Amino acid sequence: MRKRRPADGPAADEADDWTAATVEAAAVRLLARREHSRVELSRKLRARGMPDELVDEVLGSLAARRLQSDERYAESLVNSRVSRGQGPVRIRRDLSQQGIPEAEIDAVLAAAPVDWYDLARDTRRRRFGTGVPAEWKERARQARFLQYRGFTGDQIREAIGD
Repeated sequence: MRKRRPADGPAADEADDWTAATVEAAAVRLLARREHSRVELSRKLRARGMPDELVDEVLGSLAARRLQSDERYAESLVNSRVSRGQGPVRIRRDLSQQGIPEAEIDAVLAAAPVDWYDLARDTRRRRFGTGVPAEWKERARQARFLQYRGFTGDQIREAIGD
């Protein structure tokens, strides 16, 4: 577990001393490390004891200045997960859990420069080799693996060779 650095904000007994500047500084430090969704960033700031209304105000300001963007976060997450061999079902679930609206998820997945069928085949090939499974038991095992990775039934059937 990481220890909280003094620069991360005042101690719990100084919770009344939060200002927009300190909340914004904490948010910008988090965003400097990686992209965050608005919901995720809000959760992290509130966990530090920052007041809800101040967090909402600062996040609105950051979004207006494009320092925080759910769209940019979603694109970053999709690219990261595609490079790890994960499919659209799992990526959609992860984006939804981070508070990204369904319409935005649809747009980001549609705009992703990936052929999901090719990705499913490549993911199966990297894990199990080039040979297509002949036995039903092995096909089921590979299908479960691809399902866990977040591919659809059609993509799985195509990857296994049905």
